[in-house]
Order: sequence, then C-alpha cells, then structure tokens
Amino acid sequence: MTSQNAGWRQGAACVAALTFDVDAESPVLAEGRRYADHAMVMTHQAFGPLVGVPRILQMLKDVAQPATFFIPGLTAERYPAMVEQVIDSGHEIAHHSYTHRTPTSMTPSEERADFERALKVLDRFGITPVGHRAALWEASWQTPSLVAEYGLKYDSSLMDFDTPYRLETPAGTIAELPPHWSLDDWEQYAFLPNPRLGEVIQSPLTVADMWIHEIDAMRRHGAMFMLTCHPFLSGRAGRLEALRTVIETAMERGDVTFATCKAIAEATLRDPDLEARKLEPVSVPADLYPLE
Repeated sequence: MTSQNAGWRQGAACVAALTFDVDAESPVLAEGRRYADHAMVMTHQAFGPLVGVPRILQMLKDVAQPATFFIPGLTAERYPAMVEQVIDSGHEIAHHSYTHRTPTSMTPSEERADFERALKVLDRFGITPVGHRAALWEASWQTPSLVAEYGLKYDSSLMDFDTPYRLETPAGTIAELPPHWSLDDWEQYAFLPNPRLGEVIQSPLTVADMWIHEIDAMRRHGAMFMLTCHPFLSGRAGRLEALRTVIETAMERGDVTFATCKAIAEATLRDPDLEARKLEPVSVPADLYPLE
C-alpha cells in the first residue's frame, strides 16, 4: 500500500462506496419519448422507486452502512415519497441530471440547462447536492467545470483511475471518484427487448463472486470499490441478497471501510499527497478519424 493513498483511505486497505442510481423511467425515455406508451417498459422501470428503493434502504439499515443515491430530477418529481424515504434514512442524495440524457448528446447550453433544472428539483426537497454523476457516465469535457461552477465538490463519471483524485477545472478544483462498468449491475442484469438497453440476465451468485473478488484485489492494491447499482435491477429479491452477501463479506475482511461519496470526496480534497490533475481533451485530425 502506498503512502500516496493512505490519506484518503484513512487507514483502510480499501474504501467501498455503495451507490444507487434511481433512474426509473428516465433512461428509457432518453431513448425516445414514444416509450412512454409502453406499459411493460414503464412499469419495469417503476419497480425501482416503488419496490427496489424501500428494500435497499432496509438492507442498508440491516448492515448499518451508508450509501449515496444519485437521483435524476425527473425521478424525484415523479416519486417524491421515495426521495423523502432516502432523506429520512440518512443517506446522501446526489445530482444525476434531470432527464438522464447524456451530456455528449447535448449542446453545451443544453447540458447547462439540464444541470440547472436538476438542481432546482433537488432544492425543493431541501437538498443541496455536493456530488454529480453524468447519465451513463458519458461526461463531456465541459461537465467537470459545471460541477465546480455550481459549487459541488465531486464528480463520479470518469474512468482513468481506480482511486479518487483531485481534478482541476477552469471553475475550480473538485474530487473525481472514478466508476467502472465491471462494478455496475446494469452490465450484469439489464434486459429489455425494446429499447435494447441490455441483453443479459446473470446469476446473482456469479455477480456476488465477481464483486467479492474485486474487493479482495482492491484491498491488495489500495483502490476504491465504487459499486453502482440500480434499484430496478438490484432491488429484485435474489439480486438484493447477493448484494447483501458482498457487503457482509467485505465487512468480515476487517480492513474495508464503507463511506458515502461525499465523505470520500472530502477526504480526497484534504489529502495533501494527492496531486491535482487536469483533463486533456483528445484532438485528432479529421482525415485520420473522420466522423461517421
């Protein structure tokens, strides 16, 4: 374990963040407004806030661990009682866009408007978020600057490290808490025939085994276990029990600390041994990689 990481880890071998993206209908609607007419698809997504979130909150209470819920503004407006449940349970609520449209699919002004609209919705619940996650993690080069400009402390969208770091933007310095697809339940469980947002239904036992292996590897390498789950997926009974097994196994290791993204970001920004980084946008000649 390197001394460089000792500060933000606060003495733990691995820091684990349990995060839940309560997307509900928003990622499907981002594929096309016509899907609002598909009752199966809409109810499939509604399982998350209606059933998945209450189950997850009870499980987190059972294991006595904190979590961060990234909630799109549209979801918060449609399911205010669910938002209140998360607030009453004492977990962190963070910014996850308004529409769940990806920043890379919008103009800079559209991304800003969507970002601001989400902030206004959360403010109605008395929530001042300190963190942000881009829809589908598809941040634009502008996204980190927006996070800093609006006073948030961290982003969780980029994938160039498996440890947190300080990120310098034109609008200020924030913490970046990198996720990865291997620690996302969408890649394990998501299945919808139309729109085709996923084509796999993995065994929860296989997924639990994979994630426990990742935790043990990260304990050796001093990394951050940034787990991303979706209540419409991991809120299903068998999958939730697999997630419980992952958490309880990590707790039994004795050297894994669970923390909210807010707490990890604060420790990252305080760590004097972490060098601040800047994003380097990729620019290539048009004749080398022409637009398709």
